[in-house]
Amino acid sequence: MTVRPKPAIRDLTALSVPELLAFHAGIGEELRERGVVRSANNPTGDLAEYLFCQAFGWTQAPNSERGFDATGSDGTRYQIKGRRIHRRNKSRQLSAMRDLSSGHFDVLAAVLFDDEFQIVRAALVPLRLVEGRATYIAHANSSKFMLRDDVWDEPDVEDVTKQIRAAMP
Repeated sequence: MTVRPKPAIRDLTALSVPELLAFHAGIGEELRERGVVRSANNPTGDLAEYLFCQAFGWTQAPNSERGFDATGSDGTRYQIKGRRIHRRNKSRQLSAMRDLSSGHFDVLAAVLFDDEFQIVRAALVPLRLVEGRATYIAHANSSKFMLRDDVWDEPDVEDVTKQIRAAMP
């Protein structure tokens, strides 16, 4: 693996709020141009999808596909989730999963990022385990899943941290 020196980071404190927002927008556009993200949303989910598809050769589903994000060559459907653990918010709750019991996906592919988007851990979690650990939230009509460290202790969970780290451009 080639180690590249970190580029010099601008002194962001010298920028005005409009300049910071323009810088943020420019970063998003550059990530889209490089094919790392597909939307103008928070890049965490798009980055997770990109990394898993690159690492395993999965085919990304269209943005409008219901219930899964990618398909493996064997037909396995993957719901891909990413969570950035921020210094101000340590939660490991993944984004909402709707209609979990309908079996729209077979495996949850999930990655935890640190504050600077470095990969902390990644796993492939079978749907039956997700269903057993998820909590239904009626007012949101969705299920929440906490990607705690003990998930990796489950016998059918595959730790894919190494593969996901290797897929980072």
